[in-house]
Amino acid sequence: MGEDFQSAYQEEEKRLNEAISEIDRQLERLQGIDVYTGHDFTEQILEASREEKRIALAKSLQEPYFGRLDFQGKQDQERKPLYIGKIGVDREVVAEQPLVIDWRAPVASLFYSFTGGEESTTYEAPEGLIEGLVFLKRNVVIRKQILERVADTYNRESEQPAVSDEFLVYRLGENKDNRLRDIVSTIQAEQDQIIRAAKNTALIIQGVAGSGKTTVALHRLAFLLYQYKEQVTAEKMIIFAPNHMFLDYISDVLPELGVGDIQQSTFADWAMDILDLNFPLADASETLHYWFEREGGTSELNDDVPGRFKGSLILMKMISSLIESLEHTSVPEGDFTPWEGKVLSRDKILYWYHEEYKPYPLAKRKERVMARIHRWVEMELKKSPSEKIYKEHKKKATQREKSYAVKWPKYEPLTLYKQIFRTLKLPTGCSEELHKGIPDKVLKSTQQDLKKDIIREEDLSPLLYIHYLLNDITTEQRFDHIVIDEAQDFSPFQIAVLDFFVRGHSFTILGDLSQGIHAYRGVHHWEEMSSLFQPDDTAYFALTRSYRSTMEIIEFANGILEKGVQSDLMAVPVFRSGDPVRLISYNQDMGVRTDNLQDALHRLSAKEYRTIAILTRTLQEARELHEQLVNNVADLHLIDGSKQVYQGGFSVLPVYLSKGLEFDAVIVADADTDHYGHNSWDAKLMYVGCTRALHELWILHGKDVPSYLRNTEEDIAIQGWPE
Repeated sequence: MGEDFQSAYQEEEKRLNEAISEIDRQLERLQGIDVYTGHDFTEQILEASREEKRIALAKSLQEPYFGRLDFQGKQDQERKPLYIGKIGVDREVVAEQPLVIDWRAPVASLFYSFTGGEESTTYEAPEGLIEGLVFLKRNVVIRKQILERVADTYNRESEQPAVSDEFLVYRLGENKDNRLRDIVSTIQAEQDQIIRAAKNTALIIQGVAGSGKTTVALHRLAFLLYQYKEQVTAEKMIIFAPNHMFLDYISDVLPELGVGDIQQSTFADWAMDILDLNFPLADASETLHYWFEREGGTSELNDDVPGRFKGSLILMKMISSLIESLEHTSVPEGDFTPWEGKVLSRDKILYWYHEEYKPYPLAKRKERVMARIHRWVEMELKKSPSEKIYKEHKKKATQREKSYAVKWPKYEPLTLYKQIFRTLKLPTGCSEELHKGIPDKVLKSTQQDLKKDIIREEDLSPLLYIHYLLNDITTEQRFDHIVIDEAQDFSPFQIAVLDFFVRGHSFTILGDLSQGIHAYRGVHHWEEMSSLFQPDDTAYFALTRSYRSTMEIIEFANGILEKGVQSDLMAVPVFRSGDPVRLISYNQDMGVRTDNLQDALHRLSAKEYRTIAILTRTLQEARELHEQLVNNVADLHLIDGSKQVYQGGFSVLPVYLSKGLEFDAVIVADADTDHYGHNSWDAKLMYVGCTRALHELWILHGKDVPSYLRNTEEDIAIQGWPE
């Protein structure tokens, strides 16, 4: 085995040197061509192509590829070694085999989908299915042009068994920094299936914590841009993430894959921009705590909870009814008389409104009708017998046009939205049955909010829908593809509205129901979203394998789901073992508690972890703890939801803000019944906190712990501080 490895290493080192020389030569030639700065359009296109290639070659030069696949097609005379990298590099002799094949190319799919076996395999190419044999599947690690590692995960001609997870476990064992990284060298077969799914499909992905669903979605964007380059552009794609810090955390992945210019936003920011609202929303964390304190954290959150109702299709139908009634009642009663003796009949105005301008949405229809009235007035003014009469009539007409315009309804989303909830009687034409479906506490709480001009995030979908019905969507506002992360916190109404803003139902919707800590406004079952689409327009994938945490952490977290959430969405760990989870009891006296947390932080930092987090139950507790520790702990950051950037190092944050992030080690503070109840929502919060840890998880608690943290298996967690 040692000789085989040495031979393989020498072979790959020789090939790497040849590849670097070829890339360097191509780059040097392109850099030797003067940059064109003139105005000739053809030359500008050629220069843009050269610059794109310069950038690609410069990136490839440091780490040209990460994998090798030896494949012989059924029609081929011999097998070919295919080297696969983040960016494809052609040889300058076109007829030759590419130097590096882009990971998104059809043949590269074999590197991810082939998991072993002696039988032939196939991949889908533009010309049809290609059948052949895989002889070798090899992972390589190259950093700064130096070959660091060679690992065969399949070798048809070797008597030694290949261990398919060996390379994966090696990469997963690396410590974290303050950015999410690409997984292009370790994409698994089930992840690759999602990445390469057809564009015009609403993919719904249920992924356990650590299954790589966010990274998979980002790689899917890169694939769609490669596969459908004539149909989609990066500028017409958008990623909706839960907060700005998370956007910063994932910001390096797409540039590493050679993709830029994809829009990234929170749903709230994007919606506020579309609606042109410039005042702050109610704080989401306050909304969360308000509803769960009010509900006692134990009752089922059904559609009588305002957040759930405002995210329901019931309200969507009500709004449709409201706008439909406006269409039939918008034109003011009576004829329009610009001056005495001249009349424009209401029948004529109604004809313009209902016939000639019917294709337009209501707000634009009103604009067209008012412009038509103005043109009619101008034509009639031209018939004035004298300059004096012309001026008199024009002055009156101007005043009466303004007065007539005021009689029309205000086509403003917020005004109409308030009209639904501020009065118990809906506008004429609205279905009384729909009105009866509004629960009393939804009416009362929303009326109280709107009276104080409080707008919550769950109000944005109804407002957007009203905006859409009144104004339609411009070409600039329509997307080629939408990615929604943490989608369990989105409502059906949000997805239904977003579907108006995307071509061909092209979504990647990903989340984890077990992490649905915003259940007061999110979905409880994925069918709430899949039912929005025709069966042929949607697909569901479940990612059950967790790559983030050690086996010990995943087994402990699964216990929380089983005992506290009664969920069957269990994670299957990769075989990567680590230190046991620790349950550590401490005195809840403030001084002792703080000393213990500081001690835990120092003990873990001694292991050279790059990122360590202390997770508290509330934001206020995080602020207090940060204040107590910051003078004694260097590089300690408070994450309170206001920051745009995740800085890595040591962090203190409330558990609900940790979703989507991951740390080398996690300390859960105050994991006792004074802070976490026995209900499923608190269990989900605890599950979120525990699954942030890659390598080590310490849980510090007071006297009593919730039932879902009690040890039932000796090998799941151990008590006390390490020796």
